[in-house]
Amino acid sequence: MDSATSDRAALQATADNGLKIVVVGGFGVGKTTMVRSVSEIRPLNTEETMTRAGEAVDDLDGVGSKTSTTVAFDFGRISLDKHSVLYLFGAPGQERFWFLWDRLFSGTLGAVVLVDTRRLADSWYAIDRLEHHGTPFIVACNDFGGPLHTEQQIREALDISPDVPLVECDARDRSSSKYVLITLVEHLHRLSAARTGDTPAPTGDTPALTPEPAP
Repeated sequence: MDSATSDRAALQATADNGLKIVVVGGFGVGKTTMVRSVSEIRPLNTEETMTRAGEAVDDLDGVGSKTSTTVAFDFGRISLDKHSVLYLFGAPGQERFWFLWDRLFSGTLGAVVLVDTRRLADSWYAIDRLEHHGTPFIVACNDFGGPLHTEQQIREALDISPDVPLVECDARDRSSSKYVLITLVEHLHRLSAARTGDTPAPTGDTPALTPEPAP
């Protein structure tokens, strides 16, 4: 079976629960990289080569080496267990594509705000839109080797409350990206338990993320 056939078979597999997660953040923070690193299928990417025409409208400060960009969204999939599947959508980062975000947030269970600590201000819009929609989220700081910040400094810069999980990650690494998604799933589980008055289950009882190797 070739890889394309394998991908179609994975996408056609049925599940009782399809859970939608969105990865958002500023331009060039690693959203496409994270979806690619953790998806169990070959991700759907809508990347296009950056051209000189885009220099007039895209802020390339800090991402001058970037040669391609997402123009719609990225899509990946992870099987949580036999009954639940996690669908990952990576949102485009440039301001000219932000109008797509509101549609991507529709039906979303939760979100990961991926940030580059060298350009924290680029993440404000993502957090603002998620709060506007009432979408739960966590914040993941992608490792670009920039200046070190304390957790308190990042929380103050992004104006996020203490109950919003803040983690470090390397979006290129599958296990690191899995950890980010596990943190989000556990956060959503706690919020759901708080709304219903139930006692949250221990961390080990949360459905595990077990992506298969990409084709």
